[in-house]
Amino acid sequence: MFMRRMTAAAAGLFLGLSAGIASGQAMADLAAGGGHVGAAARGARSVKVPARGERDNGRSAADGRPATTPAAGAVVTADAAGQTGDAAPLTSVSHRAHPTVVVELYTSQGCSSCPPADEMLAELVGRKGIIPLALHVNYWDYIGWTDKFGSQAFTDRQKAYALAIGSRTIYTPQLIIDGDDRVAGARPLDVAELIQEHAADPSPVELTLTRSGKAVTIAAQSDRTFGQQLMVQLVRYLPEKTVTILRGENAGQTITYHNIVTSWKVIGSWDGAVPLSLQAEAEGSEPVAVILQEPGPGSVLAAASLE
Repeated sequence: MFMRRMTAAAAGLFLGLSAGIASGQAMADLAAGGGHVGAAARGARSVKVPARGERDNGRSAADGRPATTPAAGAVVTADAAGQTGDAAPLTSVSHRAHPTVVVELYTSQGCSSCPPADEMLAELVGRKGIIPLALHVNYWDYIGWTDKFGSQAFTDRQKAYALAIGSRTIYTPQLIIDGDDRVAGARPLDVAELIQEHAADPSPVELTLTRSGKAVTIAAQSDRTFGQQLMVQLVRYLPEKTVTILRGENAGQTITYHNIVTSWKVIGSWDGAVPLSLQAEAEGSEPVAVILQEPGPGSVLAAASLE
């Protein structure tokens, strides 16, 4: 019998992700009264994306509504319920020796294949060296349930990832690891191995965040310059929100979502030639993540988060 060789850390992560899927799937099957959700759970749903420059009559791949791709440097913001209040007192975090891995999950409340991946993301929350982020897309809204956190901006980001590698297909669920590796469906073994691979890959960038009051200060320095300007991105997210889904493929389920992205802004660019020093507004109590990423979107070079 063929068995993959993996590190102890990857094996532990795999077991945790698998347990999360099993727990969530049992609840989903109970709510569905049968095996409809379970039958598709580890698969993924797909739609086609128009090629760059190709006309698609101004409509998105799946839901028939107008679709746009944000220009470089544009601000993309989801219309999701946030939290308000005073920000945390002065806090700081620095990352370099042990790179932080960014895991983006593209998901939808209207997709029956997504709950296992949502559970998998929940298992990543709180793990050292990982920033798991849930980006809810809107192209399944037409089948009966409008995702409470869905945004065309996040659909556009997922499309941009596909076009960056010459693909015309996007999936839910889909996980993108550090901007480089793509996993369609809830596949804990693949996700665990990829996270460990990226965690072992040293970054040339030292990134430090300091949050005080309503502002976050971003400082970075690099061992080398980059051939193209990195995007400096500020991400805000809700740690947790529970939703009861009344219609669509997941009707009858109550699902707790984690690390729900509410805004994703490109706030600057940096080529690594001189140290980076930047301050950005960070009002409210939502956590903050800063991601330095090649355009495309491409590889993530550094990331850090603060509560």
